[in-house]
Amino acid sequence: MKYLISDIKQKQKVLADEGYQVSVFRTLVSDGTSANALYRLTSWMIKFKLAPLALISLWLNRVINGCVIGAGAKFDQGFVIMHPVGVVINSKVSGGKNITIESGVVIGDEKGKAPRLGDNIFIGAGAKIIGGITIGDNVKIGANAVVVKDLPSNVTAVGIPAKVINRGNQTC
Repeated sequence: MKYLISDIKQKQKVLADEGYQVSVFRTLVSDGTSANALYRLTSWMIKFKLAPLALISLWLNRVINGCVIGAGAKFDQGFVIMHPVGVVINSKVSGGKNITIESGVVIGDEKGKAPRLGDNIFIGAGAKIIGGITIGDNVKIGANAVVVKDLPSNVTAVGIPAKVINRGNQTC
């Protein structure tokens, strides 16, 4: 429950940073919050060995929100899904605190190895992060970027394949 509360508070902060005046209620009913809640419910069920029920919440997330987040995916507090449609996250993915994901993001494994994401990461719409790579802290990944190699901390990366365009992590 503390993870979900942290996720909602972080989403409210992200929305406020974008210039919206947003209440807790509006945050709760905004696009992506139900996907986030179902992901946290799935994680909780897996933790307490309730895998058959977890399959139901995975299915609900796919049907209601159009996203697939593997039951074994692990994200720390402050995980935000802004728009869930098309989001696909492999079960082996792990992520730190305050990760924000836009629509159409794919974070997947390659040859059994999945990405590890640091803290304070923004992933733009349509971006793909594939393979056993590491994404550092304070990273922004631009829309439609394809990341197949490690990214150090404090950078902005864009393009196919993704290239660092900015060090010091200023606005994309």
